[in-house]
Amino acid sequence: MFPIRDHNPSDRTPFVTYALIAINVLVFLSYYPSLGGNERLLMGFYDEWALIPREVLSGGAPETIVTSMFLHGGWMHLIGNMLFLWIFGDNLEDLLGHVGFAVFYLAAGVAAAVGQMAADPGSTIPMVGASGAIAGVMGGYLLMFPKARIDVLVIIVFIFRVFTVPAWLMLGLWFGLQLFNGVAMDAAGGGVAYWAHAGGFIAGVLFMLPTFLRRGGPAYWVATHGKPPHHEVEYVVQRSRRSPIPTVRQVRSVRDSDRPLSDLSRVPHAGGRRGGPSPWSGGRNGK
Repeated sequence: MFPIRDHNPSDRTPFVTYALIAINVLVFLSYYPSLGGNERLLMGFYDEWALIPREVLSGGAPETIVTSMFLHGGWMHLIGNMLFLWIFGDNLEDLLGHVGFAVFYLAAGVAAAVGQMAADPGSTIPMVGASGAIAGVMGGYLLMFPKARIDVLVIIVFIFRVFTVPAWLMLGLWFGLQLFNGVAMDAAGGGVAYWAHAGGFIAGVLFMLPTFLRRGGPAYWVATHGKPPHHEVEYVVQRSRRSPIPTVRQVRSVRDSDRPLSDLSRVPHAGGRRGGPSPWSGGRNGK
């Protein structure tokens, strides 16, 4: 099960999200096609630019805390991370602004690296990937939009199905799996850096708290019912006589036309009206 899109449009062009995706792809293309077939050369490259916990904690190569965020271990590693950034990054950039989102992303990546180093300080295994920073984006997204709708693709043998679930369910399950796997697996054995994911996610929630509180804290959830403070989108499949391949088009949803728009003057501030359903209980009218 993995997400393919959300129903939460952004109001501004996410230039930083696009730039981060482009940088990650270009960096990957600069080394992996030529080094990917030679494990010795690839590991030599990672030894220089990837994060090695023991080396950094010994005072060496602190710059790799940042450079490791833009390296990936293979095509699927890159594609999966960029898909998650594409889905969740634009909405946080919409909230934080371009510069604010860039700072948030890098800070979450640093926090993720700290989490992994704390879990396995003696490791000499190179750590690469943007997933720690992107986990921070996911944590911030969960705090601000717990009931945003996410479309997830479920594959069971040869059966492919798309289901729509609330963000709190999809992101909560993801975070729970990182904790479970981090506890169950030997951090020194290599593989996925689960504690980097968990650390980045927690940092993302904490870094987003000031924005959440400025918008009213729990009162913001009550006003928006845990959903995005604007109309969501639906995805309509259209078929053409000229092409056997169906196309998917976005249309504005009308199901929530009675919900508040993004005018923040209509969102209660902290200390304002209390009560009402929480975003976890289903919101108004059981939606």
